[in-house]
Amino acid sequence: MAAAVRVGVVGLGYWGPNLARALARVEDCEVAWCCDLDPVQRARVAPLLPATRLTDSLDEVLSDPAIDAVVVATGSSSHHRLGRLVLAAGKHLFVEKPLALNVADARDLVTTAAAADRVVMVGHLLRFHPAFRKVEELVTAGDLGEILYLYTNRQNFGKVRSDENALWSLAPHDLSLMLALTGERPTEVSARGECYLQPGIEDVVFGYVRFGSGRSGHLHVSWLDPHRRRMLTVVGTEAMAVFDDTESDRKVTVYDKRSLPGRFETWGEFQALRSGDIRIPRIPADEPLLLEMRAFVDAVRTGAAPVASGAEGLAVVETLAALQVSLDRGGRPVTLDG
Repeated sequence: MAAAVRVGVVGLGYWGPNLARALARVEDCEVAWCCDLDPVQRARVAPLLPATRLTDSLDEVLSDPAIDAVVVATGSSSHHRLGRLVLAAGKHLFVEKPLALNVADARDLVTTAAAADRVVMVGHLLRFHPAFRKVEELVTAGDLGEILYLYTNRQNFGKVRSDENALWSLAPHDLSLMLALTGERPTEVSARGECYLQPGIEDVVFGYVRFGSGRSGHLHVSWLDPHRRRMLTVVGTEAMAVFDDTESDRKVTVYDKRSLPGRFETWGEFQALRSGDIRIPRIPADEPLLLEMRAFVDAVRTGAAPVASGAEGLAVVETLAALQVSLDRGGRPVTLDG
């Protein structure tokens, strides 16, 4: 591999230009190609990346022997097909979330990459957010005690999609955080949702996730909500933590609140509660997207499995698929191998 990792970016619509911009800031990384079928999109990024070659042909990108890796930032329905082409060309792969739209395709990408000794990384961006890393640090250090349950809120008014529902569009982020904090895969899920804006495409979904340890998670995703919320709450035996991405200077709040098992008030009706200090840890101002792209380039360079690996992406898709089955069955629980 050359001194600089040379990367091609495929898909210059909503998110692709941001990925290209971040990659251009990574040390020892060169954005060699940007690819999109739309000449307007190509023209839009040209002034931002004057040294980058622009094309409408993925074959032109993949046939360049100096390209080490390709970032796929196209629509979800094309992730498997394009990812397969990238791996077949011997390139490392970064693919935006979700890894694929069904379990078979997601597993195919992971097994194909393993057979070719190529890195696969999925765009679970919040895994790199400094605020989430602080919550991870608190959990790992035992500051929250044992996790009892956790829940997420990801709501906004718009951006409505027609090619996927709110579950597949929004929940991959939240599920990746749940799986990372618990270190488990779900054993049972259920979901209910409604299609208010478009027939057959749920714009609001409530999901329940249960783990083998007895921990549980709840998620609420919606394109149709008056609030803009990007929140994770973790409830432990010793303390509780909230990661609120909509806050500017209070990304993480730690609450010294817990119950005291076995201690009751005089009449035995109320369990004793402890409510102590509230802490707001200092969170670095590092840009999550830059950290994510730096981690991908490092993984390409070293061959090590990255955070948000293909295996993690597959676990998220397996959970999404089970939630979708429950959604289609009116909320009936679906079991998984934990």
